[in-house]
Amino acid sequence: MSVLSLAPRALYEEVAELLRQRIFARELEAGSWIDELRIAEALGISRTPLREALKVLAAEGLVTMKVRRGAYVTEVSEKDLRDVYHLLALLESDAVRQVAVSCTPEQLAQIQALHQELESAVGDRDRFFEINEQFHQQLLQFADNKWRDQMVADLRKVMKLNRHHSLFKEGRLDQSLAEHREIVQALLQRQPELAAQKMAAHFMNGLQAAQ
Repeated sequence: MSVLSLAPRALYEEVAELLRQRIFARELEAGSWIDELRIAEALGISRTPLREALKVLAAEGLVTMKVRRGAYVTEVSEKDLRDVYHLLALLESDAVRQVAVSCTPEQLAQIQALHQELESAVGDRDRFFEINEQFHQQLLQFADNKWRDQMVADLRKVMKLNRHHSLFKEGRLDQSLAEHREIVQALLQRQPELAAQKMAAHFMNGLQAAQ
């Protein structure tokens, strides 16, 4: 029985991640055409793994395939943004409700520790973004629903396409931090509905800042 090579799959996944990061960094702007030939030549690869990578990104919503025109970086409309934030509010408020009910004291301590890191990172915007994402991911992990985790991951990728990140707005970072404090406090008090309400409000405020 012959052994199948996994190299082609690994290659297109690497290419997908490279393009994903270029999109998030705005090196590939929203609405821009993706020049497959130029990118393949620059990476020293054939167009086959590149096209497979583009299919992955299209499934995530980061790339839009247009008939006879090729691939474009997806443009996020105001409605897209509202829809994404609405779903994230539902999914993550449900997750934090579950965490408030079922998490262990050790898990609560981890959430508190992450929040303290977030408080300390206010002067470093990149670090704040990184810990902020870790905070939300930790809550999802403790809520323990892999299907919800996948949906949230895909929605957050689309959210990153927004040209004007909500935390860039003046005063939003401090407001976001205050909202995190309220979420953590509700968790410590084991108040699931309050925690869910605070998380939903967190996303709705984020949407207002992002528009």
